[in-house]
Amino acid sequence: MMTALVSDSAEDLAAFEHDAPAPLAELVAAHGTRFILATFVDMNGKPCAKLVPAAAVAELEAGKLGFAGYAAGLVGQNPQDSDLCAVPDPASFTPLDAVRPGLALVHCDPHVDGKPWPFAPRVILKQALARLAELNMTAKVGAEVEYYLVTKGDDGALATADAKDDGAHPCYDARGVTRMYEHLTEVSDVMNNLGWGNYANDHEDGAGQFEQNFDYADALITADRVVTLRYLLNIFAEQRDMVATFMPKPFTHRTGNGLHFHLSLWDGVGKDELFPATGEDHRGLGLSGTAYSFLAGILDHAPALQAFLAPTVNSYKRTGATTTESGATWSTNKASYGGNDRTHMIRVPDTHRIELRSGDGSANPYLAIAAVISAGLDGMEHQLDPGAPCVPGERRADAAILPPTLLHAVQALRDDPVMLSALCGSEEVGRYYAAAKETEFFQWHNQVTDWEIAQYLTAI
Repeated sequence: MMTALVSDSAEDLAAFEHDAPAPLAELVAAHGTRFILATFVDMNGKPCAKLVPAAAVAELEAGKLGFAGYAAGLVGQNPQDSDLCAVPDPASFTPLDAVRPGLALVHCDPHVDGKPWPFAPRVILKQALARLAELNMTAKVGAEVEYYLVTKGDDGALATADAKDDGAHPCYDARGVTRMYEHLTEVSDVMNNLGWGNYANDHEDGAGQFEQNFDYADALITADRVVTLRYLLNIFAEQRDMVATFMPKPFTHRTGNGLHFHLSLWDGVGKDELFPATGEDHRGLGLSGTAYSFLAGILDHAPALQAFLAPTVNSYKRTGATTTESGATWSTNKASYGGNDRTHMIRVPDTHRIELRSGDGSANPYLAIAAVISAGLDGMEHQLDPGAPCVPGERRADAAILPPTLLHAVQALRDDPVMLSALCGSEEVGRYYAAAKETEFFQWHNQVTDWEIAQYLTAI
């Protein structure tokens, strides 16, 4: 079934409900689409697109839409390389009439010289899912997208877009949600019209911070939806003279933005769950041996995994925070797990899923999910045991410490052969990513900051 398809009528929708996705040209015609955003993201998660008129959809379907990859961003290309050609996935066709009448978006898989490009994040996730398929398994994922709504002054200073939203404990505040009613409901309506199943919209822990939830789905669908939602939030916020930011820690004194993933494994056709215990549960959380091994693999590779889950310099201002106005950071710095306890890297809220809480708003969903799958599969292959879960309030001394900076995460990635090969099974891709992130760290490190001026200018 075309889960991302939206139609103006039940008849149109029924016409496209079959196993194979309809050709893109048919979807465009059925929706009266005038222009298509042919979209992919670079490794940093930047959405790249060309606006394609409906009259040129045949060229798009034929993979003739070329991009200068080096100009697009972090995608493994040099100026002299062949074009990245965007090959659209019709199953991801998303009408965006709420943004502009007649506009639609389709996610694409970049190809070079006729072959899927191994540095392209969506290609990387599809390769990880293919590894699961070889084992007769599929992955389903839910994502919690947190963001701030802010304004930026002429001096560059950030302020909460809602000036009245300034309390130290604004989480779930009904008044703050009501003041942002038009923005939140517009986003909610779009998600529901697209069939995503928006089920909650709430004020998060920081002043100006929100989260809008949608149903879990197959891993690739969820990753596509995270990218699409970020785009929508940016556009709708701009229309109201606001900025939607997913920056991990935009305010020193407030809670950071997380991107939490809820993960579960299913059989090859996505019918039977593999995480609930069917026999003896030796760890007491109602999970199967498969689930515990998958979880153990994530914990075992946690330091290197953070290079994908927390991929920016700013990420480590969030995980390294000691306090916030609300009194909680909601971000862990240890590779631990427990039951329904939000202080750990992995929370087990029920027997159907695990929640990975160490990812932040800068994470590329394709790379993050692909890396998590690779870590989990390694745990399953080696039948790793995560040990006993932490009891509430416990901080186990033997739990691995997560990297304190991006540079430490890069080094952990380079030292972990499994994670270094998590991107399309290629150490070349992993080393390219690690080098880019190391460069990013030193670009930041080489800047003289206001803090340094205040601390050292007249200190000696």
